[in-house]
Amino acid sequence: MTFPKPYADKVARYRVPCGFVLLAAFLWMATPSLESIARGMLISIFGLLIRAWAAGHLEKNMTLAEGGPYAWVRNPLYVGTLTTAAGFVIASRRWELAVLFAAVFVLVYLPVVELEEQHLSNLFPSFADYKRRVPKLFPRMPQKPNDKPFQWSIYLRNEEYKALAGSAIGVAVLLWKATH
Repeated sequence: MTFPKPYADKVARYRVPCGFVLLAAFLWMATPSLESIARGMLISIFGLLIRAWAAGHLEKNMTLAEGGPYAWVRNPLYVGTLTTAAGFVIASRRWELAVLFAAVFVLVYLPVVELEEQHLSNLFPSFADYKRRVPKLFPRMPQKPNDKPFQWSIYLRNEEYKALAGSAIGVAVLLWKATH
């Protein structure tokens, strides 16, 4: 799926506000149970681990990330985000949120992925080869393993701990809604 650049540029500016709209819808609509929270959080934790692993390998605009999860999929941060969101949708017990999250992913995040890949293509001549070897969003076993280690300093510089903190707040809200 390819999006016109003017559209992608426009929705890229609305990515963060869309996140707040999704959060508001989630907080308002969620009808969790303790069981749904437990099931959903297992999936969300997996998504957060993918994001953390990716953040510890991503030196933005300095080097082309090809190690860790970037050997499996070109956009592991988005895969992690989608997995985390799926867990929260399961916890919420609302199919409407699944539809809303999917629509935002397709209409906002996929165009942003395209813009980011265009940027990487301009920044790193080796991106074309990387793009041929590694799938965009559906992970597969690496053809060319890269054993570059995870680095906590990079993880901290990328401030990925904020996703963990935001998720913890989301879980607290779900627990409150399930018990009140």
